[in-house]
Amino acid sequence: MTTKKFAALLRGINVGGARKVPMAELRQVLEGLGHGDVQTYLQSGNAVFSTARTDPGPADLARELEAAIEARFGFAVACLVVDGAYLRAVADACPFPAAELEGKQLHATFFSEQPGAERFAGIDWPSYLPEEYRVGDRVVYLYAPDGLGRSKLAEALARPAVVRGIDVTSRNWNTVVKLIELTG
Repeated sequence: MTTKKFAALLRGINVGGARKVPMAELRQVLEGLGHGDVQTYLQSGNAVFSTARTDPGPADLARELEAAIEARFGFAVACLVVDGAYLRAVADACPFPAAELEGKQLHATFFSEQPGAERFAGIDWPSYLPEEYRVGDRVVYLYAPDGLGRSKLAEALARPAVVRGIDVTSRNWNTVVKLIELTG
């Protein structure tokens, strides 16, 4: 039986003591959905799993996980599910010199669907230099030399005009690389 590996990226959990999802319980939720080889990475909502099921696509797997998390914890959590090949393609297409940067300087914001160019029309990107962003396949790459916490461009990219109606979640480059390793 052939299995395929996926990464689940949960948005906005375990931040500031709110919306707690212990990683051991997240693993149980994924196993309860019939997934195998379940691992979590960090406390910020990264899980890797395999499934032999061929019928659901990543979006279906995400909706199943969202429903199971809400049933278990009593609150909704947006989830993005991507496969290892997609993560590898994101890394391969990175327009920034990832190997030369610290992981905290480079981030990938994953989108549940491809954002249109009109979403970014109101961002005066030259005013944010040396910070920069580039749009890829359901991902926005963000170079923030002083880190995400100090990034004004990250704030602009999180405005409702950019993200309204789309599930998004960001990961630093170290996490992206680790998830590629775990799904490889």
